[in-house]
Amino acid sequence: MHLHTTTWGSGDRVALLIHGIMSDHRTWRRVGPALAEQGYRVVAVDLRGHGASGRAAGPEAYTPKDYADDLVETLPAGAELAIGHSLGALTLAAAVERLAPLRAVYVDPAWHLPTGDARTRAELFLQAKRLTREHIRVFNPRWAEEDLDIEIDTVGLWDERTAHSLVALAGRDMWPAKPVVPSLVTLADPSMLVTADDARMLAERGFEIRTVAGAGHTIHRDDFDGFMTALKGWI
Repeated sequence: MHLHTTTWGSGDRVALLIHGIMSDHRTWRRVGPALAEQGYRVVAVDLRGHGASGRAAGPEAYTPKDYADDLVETLPAGAELAIGHSLGALTLAAAVERLAPLRAVYVDPAWHLPTGDARTRAELFLQAKRLTREHIRVFNPRWAEEDLDIEIDTVGLWDERTAHSLVALAGRDMWPAKPVVPSLVTLADPSMLVTADDARMLAERGFEIRTVAGAGHTIHRDDFDGFMTALKGWI
């Protein structure tokens, strides 16, 4: 599936941005322009089932392989930089060998989802459709007002069938064996998806690990300055 994309800047270097579940390219509303100011042409996708991109025929077509194949079909290979958040990090890892960016950044990656009753977890995802702006503010007290508005809109557009295939991955070992390209992992504090032991394991496998103190899962919205600081030397 060819994905909807949004571009900031017109620099010679290319940066790719891949969002997480229930979101779209607008989650990068500050990161995209900031990278463009540093000379990048920044291309952000809407994953299938999200934003302005197409919807799959059924929930069985929302898998890491499907998402990764879409990236390869849509995005240029050989970019200077690729950044993926959560589901976007899982997707980037599945596509990174074919996309072959010079550097990859995985933001609080969803490489291991907690086990538990799949139906219950799917229902928790689906409850997001009923969240009000005030609910989102409670869960994300550090977000700017504009991000609250964007989240309401993106969740409204989101195809909730994506949750079923993601929940089906719970408990599976999806940790990369090694970085295909030089790779940074930036973590929330604490991360719900990457424990301290997991972080040590990733470091032993060759990933650089940096934690943004006090930031929640969507690091770039919780602490934009802290996120950009964590990218120093990688952008």
